Amino acid sequence: MIDGVSFAVFLAAALVIALTPGPGILYVAARTLAGGRPEGLASVVGTGLGGFVHVTAGALGVSALVLASAEAFTALKFLGALYLIYLGIKTWRAARTAPALETVAATGGRRAFREGVFVEALNPKTAAFFLAFIPQFVDPHQGSVALQFAMLGLISVTLNTAVDAVVVYGAASLRTRLLQRPTLIRRLRQSAAGVMCLLGVSLALTRRPS
Repeated sequence: MIDGVSFAVFLAAALVIALTPGPGILYVAARTLAGGRPEGLASVVGTGLGGFVHVTAGALGVSALVLASAEAFTALKFLGALYLIYLGIKTWRAARTAPALETVAATGGRRAFREGVFVEALNPKTAAFFLAFIPQFVDPHQGSVALQFAMLGLISVTLNTAVDAVVVYGAASLRTRLLQRPTLIRRLRQSAAGVMCLLGVSLALTRRPS
């Protein structure tokens, strides 16, 4: 399985990304303000389940890629590192824009859950992120690739879901405090952007195809 140092780097990067205020966190806050805590929690469970769909698909796909061609897997990791750099630059630029809560109407817990599942499961950006981020920490020589991908993916989804759940309980304070402090949100986003860029550069240099 993945070694301790790589796992620590993965956990730190995944945690920073999960804690960064972005569209997902702001949407969960807006859903909670519109329909209350039950609707907010339902949407969190839905998006979490949708994330597991990407983990399952990614684990099967990456595993099949390794079996088909070690060179193709290495190329995927290199392209993924470049994609992380791109995401970091994009996040840095987006940090200049002040966040705003979307206008979301109350829909009920069941519908919030269903929408959360479909929105996350059908989001190609989420799939692209998992394929760019997780393979960087998968080692084909350390056991089952599918198992490693699934384990890291589940940890990433769990962190995101846990942060979203905290946001649900603090949605009211997020609106009155965080949104009145755009400088704090901008710095948090820029910090996450820096982590993604540094991670991407490091992995691109150390895991370049030989």
